[in-house]
Amino acid sequence: MSAENVTDVRVLAHRAGISLVGESPAFLELLRSVERIARHGGATVLIRGETGTGKEIIARAIHYLGARRDFPFVPVNCGALPDTLAENELFGHRAGAFTGATDESIGLLRLAHRGTLFLDEVDALPPKTQVALLRFLQDGSFRPLGASREEKADVRIVAASNRCLKEEVRANRFRADLYFRLNLIALEVPPLRERAGDVRVLSDHFLRECARRYRLPDKYLNDGSLVCLGDYAWPGNVRELENLIHRAYLLCDDEQLKISMPETSPAPAKVQAQDGDLHSLSYRTAKSRALQEFDRNYLTQLIQRASGNVTRAAQLAGKERRALGKLLKRYGIGYANDGDGVGAS
Repeated sequence: MSAENVTDVRVLAHRAGISLVGESPAFLELLRSVERIARHGGATVLIRGETGTGKEIIARAIHYLGARRDFPFVPVNCGALPDTLAENELFGHRAGAFTGATDESIGLLRLAHRGTLFLDEVDALPPKTQVALLRFLQDGSFRPLGASREEKADVRIVAASNRCLKEEVRANRFRADLYFRLNLIALEVPPLRERAGDVRVLSDHFLRECARRYRLPDKYLNDGSLVCLGDYAWPGNVRELENLIHRAYLLCDDEQLKISMPETSPAPAKVQAQDGDLHSLSYRTAKSRALQEFDRNYLTQLIQRASGNVTRAAQLAGKERRALGKLLKRYGIGYANDGDGVGAS
């Protein structure tokens, strides 16, 4: 897709109220994928990405750039659905289906008829609801609670997760057959640390949005702040950057903003409190905990210095890359998969 086509994608998305902001090669490649996927209005899509990368924005773009744009886009956070109500929320119920069900509920699937149902945090669906969703993906049929016959709905399913669903399948927390159905088209949203130059572009965009929203003068970041923003690893991704810019805009009265980067390592007072607690433990246990705390703090700061690049981090630490990758995974510290397949899922 040419630069003109990328511009067309942005224009169409903007008309639908969606801002697709970024100029990095990784983000432009994502837009090319979105444009291609949007053409195929019936295909199921699985979006993978870290927290705060903008998975719902991408899902909305897929919907509004495709043939279903004139019909509903219905988002649901599966993690917010109680296990006992998840199936009811998605598929609805008939009056009298259970105690207290005095009225019929049509469910989110029927609300999304001819449109798109976006299932965020799809890995949080309880097992029984996973079975019902699998049935719908197989033939478009579902049975509302208390209904005597199945119904049909024409709905595109776009699912998203910040977890590695392959790992969830291996851990028996997610159905393998459902994973394969959802993974017909897979789309990876890159973390902000892999979008070279987009921190500056996004910062300018968020500053303009703040000025428009609050009807206040334009503000800009000083050079020092831009350098700090570019060096930061952004574990919270675009959402973290947006919140930081928003806060700085509101709290600073000057036209030029100077941003102090968020604290990412444990505060000294917290470390001291933990050290104090060690005296009540046996020597062996206390030593083990102290070493684990050192490892966690050291690795967190190391991967931030390397901007999420594990190869660079291994060079800084004087360790073999694969061994460092295993340590990072052990402590749950995210990083960029930049070479041989060892990466945080």
